[in-house]
Amino acid sequence: MSIPLPADDELSDKNRRLLRGLPDANIFRMVANAPNSLKPFLDLAGSLLMQSEFDKRAREIAVLRIATITGSHYEWAQHVRIAKLVGVTDDEIERVGVDGPVSGFDASTRLVIDAAEDLTRNVRLDDRLLEALLAEHGTRRTTEFILCCSYFNMVSRFLESTRVPLEAAPLI
Repeated sequence: MSIPLPADDELSDKNRRLLRGLPDANIFRMVANAPNSLKPFLDLAGSLLMQSEFDKRAREIAVLRIATITGSHYEWAQHVRIAKLVGVTDDEIERVGVDGPVSGFDASTRLVIDAAEDLTRNVRLDDRLLEALLAEHGTRRTTEFILCCSYFNMVSRFLESTRVPLEAAPLI
């Protein structure tokens, strides 16, 4: 059981044009089933992935931790590729993808992992972690990080609940 991906003839002209300008990712096509949500979904993703001041490498480690905790294989597969592009090593990818406690990271990366895990498991970020993020990253970057973690928690839940299939060939 899954929600079907819409065919091109089921899309509005606007969404067909939007999808033509993107990698042929099943997640984008699935979001197009909610036609008025595709552009805002893409805009928010773009702001988080391309315009955020938060460190891209740390962001991808957090996204991979979220994908691990939520069991989102699609999110994991796509973000392993992105993580490698921004400098995350194979060893770090392996360490952040464990089912149990994560080890072997410096204190700054450990904070990002702990915060991503706490947000994913508990929804409300622990005061101690929020205070540490603010001290290390300031208001803007901390807000961007929390928004990013929240977004990718939503994405993983969307992917898993709609059962978006992973593409046969890598997109990146």
